[in-house]
Amino acid sequence: MGLADRILNNDIRAAARLMRDIDDGLESAKAELKQLYPHTGKAYIIGITGPPGAGKSTLVDQITAEYRGQGKRVGVVAIDPTSPFTGGAILGDRIRMNRHAEDEGVFIRSLATRGALGGISHSTGDVVNVMDAMGMDVVIIETVGVGQDEIDIVRMAHTTIVIMVPGLGDDIQAIKAGILEIGDIFVVNKSDRDGADRTARELSVMLEMGHSRDSGWMPKVLMTEGNRGEGIKALVTECLAHKEYLLSSGALNKFIMEKNAVILMNMLKDGLFNEAFRIVSKNGKFDKMVQEITDHSSDPYTIVENTVKGLIVTNRN
Repeated sequence: MGLADRILNNDIRAAARLMRDIDDGLESAKAELKQLYPHTGKAYIIGITGPPGAGKSTLVDQITAEYRGQGKRVGVVAIDPTSPFTGGAILGDRIRMNRHAEDEGVFIRSLATRGALGGISHSTGDVVNVMDAMGMDVVIIETVGVGQDEIDIVRMAHTTIVIMVPGLGDDIQAIKAGILEIGDIFVVNKSDRDGADRTARELSVMLEMGHSRDSGWMPKVLMTEGNRGEGIKALVTECLAHKEYLLSSGALNKFIMEKNAVILMNMLKDGLFNEAFRIVSKNGKFDKMVQEITDHSSDPYTIVENTVKGLIVTNRN
């Protein structure tokens, strides 16, 4: 049997192997993903984002435990930053979630960003699909934690949780627009710290002032203390409330359509670029283009325009 068949027969090793092939960009993984795709679309996907040091991994560990207590199978995709110098990454989230290592109902996969921006890696969506096809009820994606530009997660997760902590300096600066618009639930973690109540109040005020969504969902601000597991049950309950809202309001269908449109556009971009680059790289043509730009005998705008026109004419013929 191929990897896809083995995965559908609950072979965990086959799933791990396919995820590695996906992350390595092997062409053979596509055939397996095609076979798995009809079996996806059932998992509830939760995104966890927020600044470094907010306690995201600890909260993911606690949320996983809460769902396991409900008998749910949980997949975790933990994204870690890649060094721009060595390309390496410390995939430390498995250490923080070590207590789930022997639990057959939990599957944890760490991924490196490998230069991808937006808080997730290029292979995240495909890895989530594998977990979905494996029969995971809930898949949790923990983003890198780079700041206010982690917007990709909102296009992938049904429910996006934004984690904040007190003591980041200017609280208003920390929660300004950019991250306010992507959250379905906001959490002030490490609530035992001084200033936690003030952070929660200011965040609530900013959400109320800036709430102009077409949807009827108003994000709540919850308080948690991840190390002690306080507030986790209320957080998971709020996730369920948001899931039920998506189902009852019809927002889920809109989300799925928008998500699939983004996925298709990104895949088209990648496919078209790879094919175009393959063509212009023949016979040293690309190197000649670079040299023309370097010599100022031409400009990049004209070269790209002419290249695109040439590719379109070639395909028409």
